[in-house]
Amino acid sequence: MVGRDGERTRLSAFVRAPDGQALVLRGEAGVGKSTLLDLAARLAAEDGQLVVRATGVEAESGLPHAGLHQLLYPLLPDAGRPDGPSGHTDPSSHTDRSGRPDQHRPDQHRPDQHRPGAPGLNATARAAFDAVFGRPDGPPPPVMALGIAVLDLLSWTASEGRPLLLVLDDGQWLDEASAEVCGFVGRRLAGRPGVKLLVAVRADTASRFDTAALPEAPVGALADADATRLLDLHHPELGRQVRGLVLEQAGGNPLALLELPAHLVGGPGDRAAQDLLGLHGVPLPRRIQEVYAARLARLGDTVRAELLRGALDGAAARPGDGPAPVARYRMREVDEAVACGLLVVEPATGEPAFRHPLVRSSVVQLATPDQRRSAHRVLAQLHREYPERRAIHLAAATVDPEEGVAADLEAAARSATRRGGARMAVSWLTRAAELSETRVDRSRRLGEAAYVAGQADHLGRARSLALAAAPGTDESPAAVLADSYLALYREGEVRATHRRIVAAVERLRDSPDRPGRHDRYDRHDQFDHRHRPDRPDEVLDRLVSLLLAVSQYAGNGATWQRTHEVLASLGDLATERAWMYGSTWSDVLRHGAGWSRRVELAASAGLEDQDPWDVTRLAVSAYHLDVLSPLRPYLERVVDRELDTGAMSSGIVMLHLVLLDQLALGQWDAAERTGHRALALATERGHGLFAHQTRAYLAQLAAVRGRTAEARELQAAVDAWARPRGVEFLTQIADAVGATAALGAGDYETAFLHAIGITAPGAFRPYAYQASRTLLDLVEAALHTGRAEQARAHALAARDAGLPDLSPRLALITHGALAMTAEDDTKAAAHYARAQTHPAAERFPFELARIRLAHGIGIRRLHGAAAARLPLTQAARAFDRLGAPAWAARAHAELRAAGVAPRAPAPAPLPLTWQERRVAELAAGGLTNKEIGEQMRLSPRTVGAHLYRAFPKLGITTRAALRDALTRISDPTPTP
Repeated sequence: MVGRDGERTRLSAFVRAPDGQALVLRGEAGVGKSTLLDLAARLAAEDGQLVVRATGVEAESGLPHAGLHQLLYPLLPDAGRPDGPSGHTDPSSHTDRSGRPDQHRPDQHRPDQHRPGAPGLNATARAAFDAVFGRPDGPPPPVMALGIAVLDLLSWTASEGRPLLLVLDDGQWLDEASAEVCGFVGRRLAGRPGVKLLVAVRADTASRFDTAALPEAPVGALADADATRLLDLHHPELGRQVRGLVLEQAGGNPLALLELPAHLVGGPGDRAAQDLLGLHGVPLPRRIQEVYAARLARLGDTVRAELLRGALDGAAARPGDGPAPVARYRMREVDEAVACGLLVVEPATGEPAFRHPLVRSSVVQLATPDQRRSAHRVLAQLHREYPERRAIHLAAATVDPEEGVAADLEAAARSATRRGGARMAVSWLTRAAELSETRVDRSRRLGEAAYVAGQADHLGRARSLALAAAPGTDESPAAVLADSYLALYREGEVRATHRRIVAAVERLRDSPDRPGRHDRYDRHDQFDHRHRPDRPDEVLDRLVSLLLAVSQYAGNGATWQRTHEVLASLGDLATERAWMYGSTWSDVLRHGAGWSRRVELAASAGLEDQDPWDVTRLAVSAYHLDVLSPLRPYLERVVDRELDTGAMSSGIVMLHLVLLDQLALGQWDAAERTGHRALALATERGHGLFAHQTRAYLAQLAAVRGRTAEARELQAAVDAWARPRGVEFLTQIADAVGATAALGAGDYETAFLHAIGITAPGAFRPYAYQASRTLLDLVEAALHTGRAEQARAHALAARDAGLPDLSPRLALITHGALAMTAEDDTKAAAHYARAQTHPAAERFPFELARIRLAHGIGIRRLHGAAAARLPLTQAARAFDRLGAPAWAARAHAELRAAGVAPRAPAPAPLPLTWQERRVAELAAGGLTNKEIGEQMRLSPRTVGAHLYRAFPKLGITTRAALRDALTRISDPTPTP
């Protein structure tokens, strides 16, 4: 190894460090990353550590968790439960026809197998691994749950007294699901001694490790002197002219320095040199591939066929020790390829392997289409027991329509969807449609592909697939679904979209050829919504769900009345879930009675078995009924998986729901971070509706925090976009923001005008969902502007409409409003007591603090200062804790009037680490992430990760606010 003293030193320190950590080596192809990984593995082995190696495989980059299975496979047999079945822990205990271990058997090396006497993993970790590796037809665990299970497995392995080093080569080819888990694990190794993760990725290929926020070490080209030394060591026979040409063309790349001379010397020198010079300006990996292609062209057809099968099956360039998790094609009689330097023989296994990933690429590119199809047919048979792997090869091997192949691809797509592979599922469904033998099957599979593409946020592709499903018409159910998603989420078009969906539903309802027309399922089986592609009326269900979503955003009585008429006309075809959504999303005051218990039952009935979009719809019902909190842990677990696998629409809705629950519970800093994340995603994806919905929620947050200017700016942007389009769901939020912001600023007349823009005093406008939610705002604004009679009428209307029975939040604010407007002190005290002792009162701290403030003001005026101190103190502390300075100032003023001296605020602690503080200071000075990285010897991505963690600690959201935030910190800079 020449010229790598710095890298050797860093890797030696990394391997021998006692603390857990992760490191990413980044460099161009051929720069020597694999050699450095070999060095680290050897050093770890010499140190007595357990080394587990894996290699990302381009052919498997679309298979969810394929890379993770490869990486964890050697650890799983020893980590089973003591009471589990004995299984087969010996890899050779089953063999295939060739005498090799039968690695197709799904019961081999599963996590329920164990070493006698081993404590094993806990039940949660075992369930996560079993869901991913043992039961491919089950729902996959979210990134966080699986990541925690992996951490438990690694910690358990290291706790056996032997430190562990995980080595991952070609990380850029790792499938997304595996890369996300590796990133999650790598960021959390710091507190787990004995476990380290080392990853190598190409600098010129995008991967999930680009945003994993893991420490990085660049691996660059060799310096000129080192490049010359390496070339002279390996090719001392080169003439001066050829030697200079190689040094110039290689540019310090070690692989090029080793391979280019053989190309020049192996044939006619002048012609080879001209060929090489002709590639000047072509990226170096391409030039090396040309060298390999020239060697391949000299091989016989039989050898090239063997190489092609190995390349397409993802035979690792440098396989690790031990058996592979999945059987690979074994290349036979390839000595000729070994002799010319295309393959190497691994000493540990005696098996041939590709010398470098660029060799594999060259093999595939040089093959003809017929040769590739023939190879895929062989590999499809090899992987006949693995539906997803078989699907990859079947899709590439088949030309003419063949129903059996199409059915296999469809089954693989369903499995991929459940396992977080929506993008791959769309490709397989599309290919299955192409191979369908009948028009009906083709249309059905294209329609399914369109739906999955729509859920995965590929709206343009969803539309093209829908049109292909029913050529010649824009009104097929699939086309209406795709177009309506596009119109709603991108443009916020609710009026025309509603009419079009209604027409499509009615056509499908009345069609004699509708699937399942004479085989209806029981709609009273309300909570069994697992993915069943053969379920009757599935397309109708999807249209109805979208119709309800459009109606919710339209937010007016005429639209909802038409929607309810359509639901009623469907009879038993309208599922229990459809009625739940239609009742709770529309007007809880008129239709929400009795649904809270059913929603809670649905939330406890196996969310993991439901499609993510079904869970989000259920969670929206829970929000309208103020019982969202029990669903939030699940949403937080799966939101990253949805966003990372491309299900952007479901992911953004999940973020909105998490934000709303954080807002209700008073977790406002977290809510702000969630909101800005959702806004960035929605803006990036061109979701106009979601972007403005997020701005509306951020405006609500700014209003309760007393940031009046920010709230009004966001309110104006939302109103200007939503009002012309008739998106009353958002215009109502805009009016509510105006009322709350004005109340916080003490502008009660403006608050009253905004509140009556939602509903008139003494009534609750039908289908105006903010009418009940702004009850307290209207009552307070009316009282402060001398409209006591209207305030009293509105509070009584809330009581008479039964708001306390609909949701815990509505019960709290209804009793608060009745207390504020009570005609005598006794009734007021009773309602204040009922509000403050409500079992769910503490779940809504902002509303509770407002009620306590009003209670304290009333007591002070009627019974004197001493009696008012407790509720006023409770209100002031709550507002301080929440970060609502305008409301806190009002409460502290009342406390002073009650004779309580103000307390000096305690100095804010310094929450930043030394490195976060230094990065923030440099950023405040105007340096870019790249400039900060150069100064601190960090990658720009790592700098960005430090800033991402520092912003919420400082209570800011923009780079421009850094200087003022740092100035407010009075503590001395801590020692690193």
